[in-house]
Amino acid sequence: MRRLAAAVADSAVMFRRATRRTLRSRDTLIVSLLLPILIMLLFVYVFGGAIQVGMPYLDYVLPGIILLCTGFGASITATAVSTDMISGAVERFRTLPAFRQALLAGHVGEGVVRNLAAVGIVLAIAFALGFRSGAGMFDWAAAFGLIVLFVHAVTWIAVALGVLARSPEAAGGFTYAVMFVPYVSSAFVPIGTMPGWLRSFAENQPATPVIGTVRGLLASGGGGQAVAAVLWCLGLTAVGYGCAAVLYARR
Repeated sequence: MRRLAAAVADSAVMFRRATRRTLRSRDTLIVSLLLPILIMLLFVYVFGGAIQVGMPYLDYVLPGIILLCTGFGASITATAVSTDMISGAVERFRTLPAFRQALLAGHVGEGVVRNLAAVGIVLAIAFALGFRSGAGMFDWAAAFGLIVLFVHAVTWIAVALGVLARSPEAAGGFTYAVMFVPYVSSAFVPIGTMPGWLRSFAENQPATPVIGTVRGLLASGGGGQAVAAVLWCLGLTAVGYGCAAVLYARR
C-alpha cells in the first residue's frame, strides 16, 4: 500500500511538471485547441451541405471531431516525451528514489487532462453552432466515460511513440498515423459510401465503434457498439502501456 501511495505521489509530481511545461508553450497549446474547432467548421459549413447522412451533419460529425482532438493532443504528448528522452532529464530522474514509470505516468495524466479540455471546448462550440442532444444524464455519462477511455488509450500509444522516436520531430511524425485513423472511419461519411476494400478497414478499426457508440449515445441514447468500443480502448491501453514500459526500460 505504501508503494502504491509513493507511486501516485511521484506521478503527481511529474504531472505538475508536464502541465507547467505545456502551459509555458502557449503557441502549441493554442494550436492544439483551435485546430479541431477549425476542422469542425470546415466540415460543417464547407462539406456538410453536400453530404447526406439522415441527420443534421453537425450532430453526425461531432464524435469524429472529438476523436480528432485526441490525435492532435497525442502529437504534443509524443513530442514532450521525446524531448525528455534526448535532453538528459530521464537520466537525472532515474538517479532519484522514485517510481520508475512516474515520468511516463505524468505525461499521460497531463495529456488526458489537456485532451479532455479540448473536447470540452469543441462541445461548447458545437452547442453554440446548434448541436442539440436528446441524451439523458446516464447516456452523457456513458459517452464521457468512453471518451476518457479512448483518450487514455491514445495517450499511452503517444507516450510509447515518444520513447521510441529518436527526435521530437520524428515523434510528432509518428503520431500522424493516430490522427489519420478517424478519417478512414464513420467519422465524416457513412461507411457504406466507401469502396469495398476501404470499407473493410473502416469497419474493423478502433475509431469506428467508438464514434458509433458516442454518436448513438448523444443522439438517441443507444450504444450498440459499446462492447467493441470498450474492448478496443482497453486493448490499445494495454499495448501502449506495455510498449512504453519496455522501451523506457531499454533506453
